[in-house]
Amino acid sequence: MHHRLLPPDHAGALPVWPVAARALEAAPQAARDWAALVGFKAGAGELLPVPGAEGSLAGALLGLGDEEGGARGDAAMRSLLVGALAGLPAGDWRLAAQEGLDPALAAQAFLIGGYRFERYRKPQDGEGPRLVVPDGVDPDEAVAVAEAVALARDLINTPTNDMGPDGIEAAARALATEFGAEMRSVVGDDLLSQNFPMIHAVGRASAVAPRLIDLTWGASDAPKLTLVGKGVAFDTGGLDIKPASAMLLMKKDMGGAANVLALARLVMARRLGVRLRVLVPAVENAISGSAFRPGDVLRSRKGKTVEIGNTDAEGRLVLADALALADEEAPELLIDMATLTGAARVALGPDLPPFYTDDDAFAAALSEAASQVADPVWRLPLWSPYAGNLASKVADINNVTSDGFAGSITAALFLQGFVEQAKTWAHFDIYGWRPKAGPYGPVGGEAQAIRALHALVAAKYPSR
Repeated sequence: MHHRLLPPDHAGALPVWPVAARALEAAPQAARDWAALVGFKAGAGELLPVPGAEGSLAGALLGLGDEEGGARGDAAMRSLLVGALAGLPAGDWRLAAQEGLDPALAAQAFLIGGYRFERYRKPQDGEGPRLVVPDGVDPDEAVAVAEAVALARDLINTPTNDMGPDGIEAAARALATEFGAEMRSVVGDDLLSQNFPMIHAVGRASAVAPRLIDLTWGASDAPKLTLVGKGVAFDTGGLDIKPASAMLLMKKDMGGAANVLALARLVMARRLGVRLRVLVPAVENAISGSAFRPGDVLRSRKGKTVEIGNTDAEGRLVLADALALADEEAPELLIDMATLTGAARVALGPDLPPFYTDDDAFAAALSEAASQVADPVWRLPLWSPYAGNLASKVADINNVTSDGFAGSITAALFLQGFVEQAKTWAHFDIYGWRPKAGPYGPVGGEAQAIRALHALVAAKYPSR
């Protein structure tokens, strides 16, 4: 991606004038006249190439929108609109004005906005536009962030026939090789002998064996950052089978794994001062004669027994075993990410992932970091009175409630029961998918919360 960014002293680039609706004064008169002629409204992310003499281009207008039209009132959110510049004609471009924008985020957005999933189709011809990096921007950081986002998107967009549990492992192993990390994988019946019974139970019905991926990187004496990602390569719902319409996007049920691997890539690329560990339980929740059943009671790594109220609540089961392992070494910060519940989407929609933690200082710091980099998250409560709704008559706990209320909260409470020693734990119930195209990216897999988490971790544990 480096070739798409040019140094600040690069000459000859065409100007892009960022303009708000009903406030085109920042652009030259000729550009304003052209905008009026073609009906350019300067909507958020709207792009208008401006003609020059004899068929050449004189520049382009980038709409920043307005409050009524959905424009973002803060510099960080406005800066993401620079992603629309990836749609400019090939050539060299520069931002003619940066007032009200965050230059670093603008450079990242330009790279991220140019993402295209091309594994199964002909790549676009040509190199596309290039952007002059604003003064003071670290192009290496912009590239690292954009490559992390692209990794998450690529992994989620890849269908399960090429991204099963073994495909997730291959992606993790490639990442480990690139950055000199150590990695091991516990596969198939070895999960039973090494005490990961719920990962085994959820994945044993698949033709591809379940596994636990375990990647480590960094100095052994550095603060421990552990990331756990739900790696359900495909979710039929198990014997409590999903309807066909609900299976259409289930290739994205490994979105938690994709996002923690992407965050790990960013941590390693920026050489942050942590001892990083990444745990991914990678399974397919399939249907066969060996599938686990409603009413089964599973014993977890922690020793707690779990009654299966519904086999479609499998993500929390595999996460529980992985979280129990992560918790055994009492990390400084333990993060898990999962496409866990539809209830989170009902509550907050696809673009605003909820997170849960009992560490108020961490929550405040994360919310501030998320605002600074325009990577939105929203804290929901670990409302302990709801934990009783997970009661079982035959086991220590049920994996679902009987009333169906507060599904995202009760899932978080279920997971909390497997974490005791970590100094700070946070759970992210992400969607991992962009249902509408926009300046920042196309429809498809999406990175969520990783830019905010990177900003927080980088501030606390800078590069060594």
